[in-house]
This record gives sequence, structure tokens and C-alpha cells, in this order.
Amino acid sequence: MLERDHLEIVRAVEQHGSLTAAAKKLHLTQSALSHAVRKLEDQLGVAIWHREGRSLRSTQAGEYLLAVSNRLVPQLLHAEERLVQFAKGERGTLRIGMECHPCYQWLLKLVSPYLAAWPAVDVDVKQKFQFGGLGALFGYEIDILVTPDPLYRTGLHFEPVFDYEQVLGVGPQHPLRHAAFVQAEQLADETLITYPVAIERLDIYTQFLMPAGISPKRHKPIETTDIMLQMVASGRGVAALPRWLVEEYADKLDIAPVKLGRQGIAKQIFLGIRNSDADIDYLRAFVELARAHRNQPR
Repeated sequence: MLERDHLEIVRAVEQHGSLTAAAKKLHLTQSALSHAVRKLEDQLGVAIWHREGRSLRSTQAGEYLLAVSNRLVPQLLHAEERLVQFAKGERGTLRIGMECHPCYQWLLKLVSPYLAAWPAVDVDVKQKFQFGGLGALFGYEIDILVTPDPLYRTGLHFEPVFDYEQVLGVGPQHPLRHAAFVQAEQLADETLITYPVAIERLDIYTQFLMPAGISPKRHKPIETTDIMLQMVASGRGVAALPRWLVEEYADKLDIAPVKLGRQGIAKQIFLGIRNSDADIDYLRAFVELARAHRNQPR
């Protein structure tokens, strides 16, 4: 019979690459773990891994079992955590997933009043997910997803919380600094600085450059907003960012926003939640607080 211990073993082997490392993570001896694996494979009548020296490679059955494990184990952990909180009379932890790098500054402005209003609730922020933000929501790794690009699925609800304009941030000597707007062709000789996100998820590419058949001379991913804008201010490149963020940093750095195209690029930030959690009071309170700040991202 398939048990939770088996699911945790499959996850641990995948994450750590060997039975030895997995046994250490699960606080088991290697012999005990090996015995459990052999017993499970005998019960199921199918191999879970191909053994290649000291390393293991999942079989087709193993890949399926891993997918089941990655879906169920986080839910079980979440359920246990919630039950412990109920037993102690606690509210719990609000786990926020971020798919919007520049929104971190916006989020910080919400966290302080939220924690003050909900002293029994902790806040945790996650920016890296094994299966993306949507998978993290479905897998109960997070409770709220902050994203500019909602993917509507049954069981999820996305609430728009504020509107913004995507612009080009340029430095003090840049020839486009005082332009009314920039055309895609004008970025063909530029170094474009972006967050480390897949090109197909970057608006500067999908809504501006690609439709015009243009690529920048160089694409440089940088993870940190401060470093990105210091690079822009020093003339090392240009960056596509929300107008409110560029204007906020303009108080500290010599940078300026320029409209992308004659019409500009309008965007929204959404909060995604599971429909089943819509009545949780402290989660609903965070969404309402974000909506109250929808016109105040700065």
C-alpha cells in the first residue's frame, strides 16, 4: 500500500540525488531507506528508479509517483500546520508568492500595516517555485500569488489590485531621455536589462519588441532592482519597469521613464487565491488591504 513515507522518500531522492543523501535528509539509515524502496517496488510490481552506479534516474512510473508526491505532500504538510494552529488558537501564516520582481517594494508597504492589524498572523514571502506560481498555489506551497500575468484556472480567483504603465528607464545622457515615446527599432542597438525571467514572459519582448521583429543588441538579466537601476543611471543599458518604480527611484538616481510606443503598455497586478480559501478572514483582509492601495503603489 502506498503511504506518505513512500511519497516523502521519492521527493527526497529527487531533491538530493541519491539514497545516501535522501536518508540523511529523512533521518534514516541508508539500509532502512533501501529496504523501504525495495519493499515498495515489490508491492507495486514496478521499478521506481533506474540505478546508475550511485545515482538514480526515475522510471516512467517513478516520474508519475514523483508528480503525485509533489502535489500531495505539500498539502499534507499544510493541513498539519493548520491543525496545529487551530489547536493553539492561532491564525497561521500567510504565504505570499511573488511572480512580479518589482512588486517587492510595493509589498513591503502593505506588510507593515497588515502585521499591525493581524498580530496573530505571520507573513512569509516566496519568490522561487518548483513548478511556477500557479503550481505553487495548486500545491499549497503559497496562499496568495502576486502576478502581472494571471492564468485563469478552475479553482482559482485573480483579483486586480492596481494598474500601472510599463515604461523604459533611461539614464541622464541617454538620447531618448526627453523623447515623447520610444519605438521598437530604437532599441536594436541597446543593452536591455531585465529581471531573470523567460523572454516569453517579459512584456518588453512580447508586447513591444517581438511584434516589430526587433531584438536588442544585448540582453542582460539582473536580479536586484537597485543594481539594475544603478546600471541604467551609469549608462550601461536601459530597463523596462513600472513607471511608479522608475519615478520612485528617480528621487535617488538620475533616471527617467519613457513611454513604450505611442500608446504605451498598460498593465495590472493581480492577487491569485484558491476559491476554497476565499472565506479565510486574514487572507481576505490582505486582499482588501491591497485593493485599498490600488492607486497608491508608491
